Formats: sequence, structure tokens, C-alpha cells
Amino acid sequence: MTQQDQSSPSPDPTRVRHFRQVLLWPLRLMPVRGASGTKPWELLAGSPWHEEVDEYTGDTGRFHERHYNEFVTFLPYVQRFLYGEGRYRRNGGNALHGSPMRVFRRNDIAAVRLTPRPGDAPVTLSIVHVDLYFFLDVDLVLFNLEVGADDLSLEQVQELLYRFGRGYPPGWDAQGRPLHCLADAEWLDAQGQVLTRSDAHQRDAFLSHVAQHRAPRIAAHWAAMLEPLVPDHSDEPGPLRFRQIEYYRMPVMAYLAVQDPRALTRADFVRLGLVTGSGDARALPFSDEHLVDFEQRFCYDRFWGPGGAAPNTRYLCSGHSLVVVGQADSVLYGCRDRGVLAQFRHQHFLLFLIAHFQKAALLMYSDKLVEALRDLDIQSADSVRRFKRAIRNSFEGFLRFTHRYWFHEISEQALVRALWRTCAGHLDLDATYCEVKERIADMAQYLESDSLRRQANTVVRLTVVTIFGLIGTVTTGFLGMNLLAEADASLSRRLTIFAIVFVLTTILTVYTMVKSKKLSDFLDVLSDERATAWQKCLAFAAVWRRGGDS
Repeated sequence: MTQQDQSSPSPDPTRVRHFRQVLLWPLRLMPVRGASGTKPWELLAGSPWHEEVDEYTGDTGRFHERHYNEFVTFLPYVQRFLYGEGRYRRNGGNALHGSPMRVFRRNDIAAVRLTPRPGDAPVTLSIVHVDLYFFLDVDLVLFNLEVGADDLSLEQVQELLYRFGRGYPPGWDAQGRPLHCLADAEWLDAQGQVLTRSDAHQRDAFLSHVAQHRAPRIAAHWAAMLEPLVPDHSDEPGPLRFRQIEYYRMPVMAYLAVQDPRALTRADFVRLGLVTGSGDARALPFSDEHLVDFEQRFCYDRFWGPGGAAPNTRYLCSGHSLVVVGQADSVLYGCRDRGVLAQFRHQHFLLFLIAHFQKAALLMYSDKLVEALRDLDIQSADSVRRFKRAIRNSFEGFLRFTHRYWFHEISEQALVRALWRTCAGHLDLDATYCEVKERIADMAQYLESDSLRRQANTVVRLTVVTIFGLIGTVTTGFLGMNLLAEADASLSRRLTIFAIVFVLTTILTVYTMVKSKKLSDFLDVLSDERATAWQKCLAFAAVWRRGGDS
């Protein structure tokens, strides 16, 4: 693990002996242009990303006890989502995946060198892994980055949590320095060479992009990391395009092994739990009234005590963040196979991923409804057809999402269940789901009502044509009479008469269809016993007035 330049340990009881930070950024994938039916991950061929054959689908020799513990944590329907069903099989050399989730990883970036604020010493974090999570039938990708370091100060950790993981700068100060984000960020390869660095200080580039595209510009170091994915509103070429769907601050997880967790003040925990950045350890970042119920809303203190195998362990969850703080010299807390660190990297990461995947998917379906309505032009038949197709596709996709990916509970283990409920509660998942479901149901009901209305109009028109056609049918067919005795006429004369009658009948039928709405109104008045003879005559005359036909 890459360490900071200081080699001698500090007696500071709040020193962070081991630090892990996990970023998770949901992005909406846009339809692949000119490649209908192509899966998004198929477009990663030839890029640094390769599919990760994990311990559940690869060689059973890689399957360890920590993977087993992760698997049995979740309920069966969640297991099927995360891991699929059945053993790993090969068909013609190609792996058959039962899980609807596909993971791709790149290994060409080894570390990141960060400068939190101007004048701060750079901090180098080793990159544990960089992944892309794709999901079957859902146009989303979740970017995941895990980094780690040893022997950092609490202030450095707070600043890293606060500043690292912003897709672009929210603004600049009077000197042109980016606000609330890193002063500098550099991706490093295995030899320590700089691959890409942040361009957050280039204010004019960000301003011009928003002015031109009405969409934010992704910072250069994040854009380079995501390639070949490119922002949909950018001028960069590429078939695999994405749009931002949530806030520009990426959801974050953090693991802190502290020398003495009890030395942290309430203000320290507030800054960690709400990811507010560093500050005076004796002063709260917000008012006392605002934080009066902080422990009840954001802390899980079942293990916050001197006893147990992992003493003084506290979990903090705000929905946007999930942080665990524990004692560095606890064997169980730092164990990578059975301890809290293993749970943080496996069970807790997956519950955090599921929660933010659900939130992003719901927002994506809501966006699709808005886009369908925005593009609707009721005067254009093609636009109406596209609108109906978009709404039906959204309804079908949401139905698949509900039955495949939507869970109210994911585990019966007390810790995981508590963290899930806290995270889902802060994200308002249930309320968002009900709102999106209601909107899609309203759209589907509108389409059904419109279809019934069109069918009813068709029935009315056919009924009118039948009624008025019945007059001619009965008249000409009475006693089988023929007005023209042409049965013995020549074939050419009979064909001529047939053609003339066919054309006249067709014209009369089409004209009746054109006037069917007004003729239907006339029939309604004619059948009304309360209408006078004069009113019925007026209704008949209204059939030939201009306007109102449909």
C-alpha cells in the first residue's frame, strides 16, 4: 500500500492507520446509435476495460471464505440478482452468465496523486480496483473506484472524502481556483508516470461548454478514466455515450482504522458522516438545532463500546455516504477475510451499490417519461407513434426492473439490514419508486384510454356507414328486383356498368365515412324522442356545414 512521505508514526490518537475510500457514480447510458440490439459492454472491445470473471463464475480455486460469507449474507432473490444461478459453464468457449450484472475492470492505472487544497502536500493513494457495472435491460452503468493509503491524518482523510469524487468543479474563487474540489489530481501508472491530470482550474473551458451544450463538462481526469465512454453532450466521438443522472458528487464509502476512535469528537463524526470537510474538532459544522438528532438519524452504534471482538466501531450512513470508523489495533476490525474490512469491501459495498442502482434506475425511468413528452407533437402521426412506443417500452422496462431488481429487504443479518434501511430511507427509495410507478401507470392508462377512444370512434363510423348503406341495400334488394335488366347484355356492357356502380359506391362510402361524425350526431338527435321535428331537421342540415369533422 502506497504511503505518504512521512515515515515516522505520530502519537496523534486520531491518526488514521489504514484508509479506504470507495466512489460509486451512476451514469445513464444513451441508446447506441446505429447498432440496435448491441449490448453496451460489447462496445468496450479494444479498450482498457476487460470483463472481470469473479470468484463466483470463474475457477473455484479463487473462491474463499470471505466470498462465501458475502454470498450467504443476502436473501435468495438478491443472490440471484448478484450472482445468477447455476455453475459456470462453457459453450463453445464462451462463458454463460446467469447474473444480470456484468463487471468490467481496467488495470492500467496504479495510483492517484491528490492535492486537496492549494499549498497542501500531495497525497498518493494506491488504486485497489476500477470497475464498470452494467445491468441487463437497464440503461445504466455504475463507475466504481476503490483507493487506499496508510498513516494519514484525520484532517487529510476528511478533505479527501470531501473533495475527491466530484465530477467537475461547482465554481471558482476570485483567483480562479476551483471551489470544493481537489486543487490537483493525477492518475499514475505502475512506474509512477503521470497519465492524466485534472483540468478543474480551466474555468473558461467549463463555462463555454455549459453555454454551448447546456450540460456540465466532465473534468479531464474523470473523462479519461471513463473512456471509451464519452459524455452525450460533448463533441467527442464515440458510440458509448452517457449522461449525468444524479448530483455531481459521487456517493462515497470510507473505512477508517483509527489509533483511538474514542479520541474523535462529535464534530469529527459529524464531518465524517455528512462529508463536510475538515475543520475545528471542537466546533460543529452546522447549528446545534440542525444536529440535535444526528446520532439517531445517521449513526449505528451497536458496536460502539469497549467490549466485543471489534470494539469502538461506529457506522455512519447518510445515503450519500457510508463510513465505518474503528480501532486500528483490533484484529477483527482489520481482518480482510472475516473482519470488518472484509465486510466493508463486500457485503456493505454491495448493499450500497444496490441502493444507488435502484435510485439511479428510478431517476432514469422518470427522465425517459419527460423526454417522451418533450418530443411529442400531437399534430404529427409519426411523433405520436414514437411517443406511444417510448411509453410502452418504459412500462415494459419498469416492469422488468420491478421483478428483477426491486427489493424492500436484502438481508436478515442485523447489521446489513439496519444499514440497508438507513441508506434506503435517506435516499427516499420507496417514495421515489411509488412516484415513478404512478407516473408510468398514468401514461399507460392514457395510452389505453386513447386506444379505447379510437376503437369507439371506429365503431361509430362503421355503424353510421352500415346504417346508411342498409337503406340502399334494402331498397335495391327488395324482392330481388333489378332496376336495369342487363343480365343478357354483352360482357363489355356489364363490366362497364359494374365499374360505374363500384366507383359510385366507393365514393358514397368514403363520403359517408368523412361525414360519419356529423351523421352520428344527426342519428343521436333523430333517436331523441324529446327533440322536435324542427330540431331534427336542423341536425340533418348541420351535416353539410363546414367545420367539426373528425
